[in-house]
Amino acid sequence: MAASAKSFLADAGYGEQELDANSALMELDKGLRSGKLGEQCEAVVRFPRLFQKYPFPILINSAFLKLADVFRVGNNFLRLCVLKVTQQSEKHLEKILNVDEFVKRVFSVIHSNDPVARAITLRMLGSMASIIPERKNAHHSIRQSLDSHDNVEVEAAIFAAANFSAQSKDFAVGICNKISEMIQGLATPVDLKLKLIPILQHMHHDASLASSSRQLLQQLVTSYPSTKMVIVTLHTFTLLAASSLVDIPKQIQLLLQYLKNDPRKAVKRLAIQDLKLLANKTPHTWSRENIQALCESALNTPYDSLKMGMLSVLSTLSGTIAIKQYFSSAPGAAATAARSFDLVKLAQECCYHNNRGIAAHGVRILTNVSASCQDKDLLPLEQDAVFGLEALLVLCSQDDSPGAQATLKITLTCMVKLVKCRPHLSQSVVESLLAQLHSAQDNARILMCHCLAAIAMQLPVLADGMLGDLMDLYKLIGQSATDKKQELLVSLATVIFVSSQKALSTEIKTVIKQQLENASNGWTAYRIARQASRMGNHDMARELYQSLLTQVASEHFYFWLNSLKEFSHAEQCLTGLQEDSYSSALSCIAEALKSYHKGIASLTAASTPLNPLSFQCGFVKLRIDLLQAFSQLICTCNSLKTSPPPAIATTIAMTSGNDLQRCGRISNQALTLSLQMKHSMEEFRNLATRYGDLYQSSFDADSATLRNVELQQQSCLLISHAIEALILDPESASFQEYSSNGTAHVESEYERRMMSVFNHVLEEVESLNRKYAPVSYLASNTCLCNAVIALLKVPLSFQRYFFQKLQSTSIKLALSPSPRNPAEPIAVQNNQQLALKVEGVVQHGSKPGLFRKIQSVCLNVSSVLQSKSGQDYKIPIDNMTNEMEQRVEPHNDYFSTQFLLNFVILGTHNITVESSVIDSNGIIWKTGPKTTIFVKSLEDPYSQQVRLQQQQGQPPSQQQQQRTAYSRF
Repeated sequence: MAASAKSFLADAGYGEQELDANSALMELDKGLRSGKLGEQCEAVVRFPRLFQKYPFPILINSAFLKLADVFRVGNNFLRLCVLKVTQQSEKHLEKILNVDEFVKRVFSVIHSNDPVARAITLRMLGSMASIIPERKNAHHSIRQSLDSHDNVEVEAAIFAAANFSAQSKDFAVGICNKISEMIQGLATPVDLKLKLIPILQHMHHDASLASSSRQLLQQLVTSYPSTKMVIVTLHTFTLLAASSLVDIPKQIQLLLQYLKNDPRKAVKRLAIQDLKLLANKTPHTWSRENIQALCESALNTPYDSLKMGMLSVLSTLSGTIAIKQYFSSAPGAAATAARSFDLVKLAQECCYHNNRGIAAHGVRILTNVSASCQDKDLLPLEQDAVFGLEALLVLCSQDDSPGAQATLKITLTCMVKLVKCRPHLSQSVVESLLAQLHSAQDNARILMCHCLAAIAMQLPVLADGMLGDLMDLYKLIGQSATDKKQELLVSLATVIFVSSQKALSTEIKTVIKQQLENASNGWTAYRIARQASRMGNHDMARELYQSLLTQVASEHFYFWLNSLKEFSHAEQCLTGLQEDSYSSALSCIAEALKSYHKGIASLTAASTPLNPLSFQCGFVKLRIDLLQAFSQLICTCNSLKTSPPPAIATTIAMTSGNDLQRCGRISNQALTLSLQMKHSMEEFRNLATRYGDLYQSSFDADSATLRNVELQQQSCLLISHAIEALILDPESASFQEYSSNGTAHVESEYERRMMSVFNHVLEEVESLNRKYAPVSYLASNTCLCNAVIALLKVPLSFQRYFFQKLQSTSIKLALSPSPRNPAEPIAVQNNQQLALKVEGVVQHGSKPGLFRKIQSVCLNVSSVLQSKSGQDYKIPIDNMTNEMEQRVEPHNDYFSTQFLLNFVILGTHNITVESSVIDSNGIIWKTGPKTTIFVKSLEDPYSQQVRLQQQQGQPPSQQQQQRTAYSRF
C-alpha cells in the first residue's frame, strides 16, 4: 500500500508554489557570483533541476543568459559544466527568447587562444544546433576548426559538424565536399577518418546529396578493407539508407552479401545488427529472395552466435507483413507446401537446439508462421510449434538464471499467441503448463501463472479444469515470506480468481485466507484483494480489506481501505438478486446504496490535495446514481402494475393526441406514472452522458478500465432504449444502432457477461415489439425489471485505474498578461483588443506515453460579462462574447499561442481558458486544467470626453462627430 500511495503522490505532486521560481533563480545566481569555484560549479549543475520544476520561457531565458555569462568569463572547468547543463536541458533550448544575445556571449570564446576553450565552445554550438541551424558564423567556425592542428579541437568540430548536418541542409551541402576530401586525403590519420565517416549518415536532406554520400561510402568500403573501416562505413551506409528510405532494398542486398561472403565474424555481426535495424524499421521492403538468402546463410553457418543473430532477424520478420510475401507463391508456379520452405526447415531444425536462445527464436518463427498463414494447411507445423514450446518450457522452468527467464518469457508469450490463433491447441498447452507448475522454480512459476491467467481470460472453457491443480499448488507453497513467495501467492490467487469465474467456493476462500495468515504480509493481502475486486469476487475482497484495516499507519490509507470494503460489501449485496423477485431486488439495491454512501464518505476522507482520487469518486458517484435510477425504474414498473390501463387506453390516447396516456388509466395517476417513465428514460440518458464525460477525462487510464466505463454507459443507453421501445414510442424505436458489434474481440469475463446480457435484453425487447403491436403493460414491465436485475447480477469489476495509475499526464498553463493578485482584474480600454498569450507545459510521470500519447492540445477561450458599468449601448452581438478555439502541437512538451479578445462592453469580464488534449488517433480528452482571469473594460479617454460634453449640453464639433469609439474598427 505504501508503494501504491508513493506512486500516486509522485505522479500527482507537480503543484509547487509558482512564486518560488524567482527566489530559486536568485539563490542560484548568488552561487554563480561566488568567488569560490566549488560554489559556482554547484550552482551551475543545479540548473537542470530548476528547469524541470519551472519549465516556462521567462525563467529559462534568464537562466540561460546567466549561464552564458559564466561560460564567457569562467575557466574551462566551468565552461564544461555549462556545456553538460546545456546538453541535459536540450529540450528547453527553444524556450530561450533572446537567442542572439545568448549565442553572442557563447560565441565570443571561439576567438580564444586556448584550443580547449575553443573545443568546448564548438561542442556548445553543436549542442545548440537545433535553435541556430543556419548561423553562418557558427558554420564558418566549424569548417575552420576542422583544419586545426589540435586533436581536441578537431574532434569537437566533428561533433558540431554532425549536429549541424542533422539540422541544416545548407550546412550539410556545404560541408559534404570538405568531409569527403578529408576522408580521402592521405594526410588524415585513420582514427580521424573513422570519426569523420559517421557524419555522412546525416546527408539525407535531398536525393542528390544522399546519392553522392552513398557513392563516397561505396568507394570507401572497397578502398579501405580493414575491419574497423568496413564496420563504420557499413553502419553509416545503413543509417543513411534508413533516413533517405529510397536505397533500403540495395542496402539489404549489400549487407546480405557481406554476411555471406566476408569471412570476418565482426563484419558478419555488424551486418546482422544492421539487418535487424532494417527489419524493425521497414519490414515491407524485404523481398522473398532476401529472406531466402538469410535462411541459407543461417543453415550454412557453423557458429551458434551468428546463427542466433540471423534467427533474431528472421523472428522479427516473421511477425510482420514480410512473412506473407515469403509464403505467397510466385505467379505461374504451383503452390508449395509450407514444410518445404527453407525458413520452416530452419525453424524446425533449431527448435530443439542445445542453445536456449536459438531454440526460442525457432519456436517463435513457427508460432508466427502458424498465426500469420491461417489459409494454409499447417497442422504438422502447429504440432512442431507446440512440441518445441513444451520442450523449452521444461528446460527453462528448472533454471533460475536471467537467460533462462528471458527465454521462458518468449516461450510463454508464444504460447498465448498460439492459443489465441489456434484454440484447438489450448488443451495440450494448458496441461503442459499445469504439469510443470509443481516442479518449476518460483520465478518461473510466477511467469507461468501470468500465462495461465491470460489463456483463461481468452478461453473460459479451460478455466474449470485448472482449478484443482492450482489449489493443490497453493496449499504446497512454503511458509517462507520471501519476495518471490509473496509474488507467487498473488499470481496464483489471480489465476484462481480467473478460473472460478462465477463465485469462489467456501473451500477455496478458506485455503487462500489460511495461506495468507501463514505466509504473507499486508501488502500481499492487499494485492490479492485488489485482484479479487477486479475479477468480481467481492465477498473475498471484503473479508481481506476488513482484515487489513488495522494494519495501516496512515488515516488516509485507513479510509481508502474502508471505502474499498464498503464498495465490496455493496456489490456483494447485489449477488443475491433473482429474476421475478422485484421486492427483494429493491431491498438488495437499498442495502447496496447504504454501503455505497458509507464508502463514498470514506473515499472523500482518503483523498488529499496531491492525490484527489477524482476518477474513483466520479466512478462511485455514477454507480450510486445508476443504482438509484434502477431502483426508481423498478418502483415505477410496480406502480404501473397496481394501476393497469383499460382496454380502450390506446384508442383514447390516439383520439386525444397524447401518446403518454397509453401507458396507464386515463387519470392523473396514470399520466403521472407515464411521465415518471419518461423522466426515468431521460435520467438513464443523462447517466450515459456522464459516463461519457468520465471516459473523456480519463486520458491516463488503461484500455480495460476505459472499456469498463464504456460498458456502464452502454447499459444506461440499453435501458433508456428499452423504455422507449416498449412504453413511450414503440413505432419509431430502431434496433439497428444498438445491434451488437463489439463481440468479436472480448478482453475479459466481465465484458463477456455484460455483452451477453445486452444481446439477451435486445432480443427480448425486439421480439416483444414484433409479437405484440402495442406491447402489453405486464410484458413490458416484466421485461424492464428483468433487464435491470440481469445487469445487476453481473458482478461489477473495479479495474486497474481504480487502484493504480501507470501513466500520468498533466498540463500546466501560464497566461500573460497575468495580474499580481489572482482576484485583481487586468485593465483594458474598450476600444482596444487584449492579446492573451497562453503558454503550457506537458508534464509526465515515470512512464510517459504508456497507453496513449498527446498529438496536439486544444485550447478554448471564452469570456463572460460579470458586472456591467456605465450606460447601455446598442452593441453588435459579435462584440459581446469571446468564444475561440485553437489547436497547437507541443514540441518538447511545450506549446504557446495567442488570442485577440474584444471587450467593448464596459465592466468586469471573466475569461476562462480550458485545455483538452488530442491523442494520436484524433480522440479528444477533456484533461483540463481550467484557468480563470478577470478583465476590467474601461472607457477610452476620448469617448469619455465626448460623453461628458454631451451631458453638459455642448454639441461636439463636426470632426468629433465623425470619430467614434468604434471608428478604429
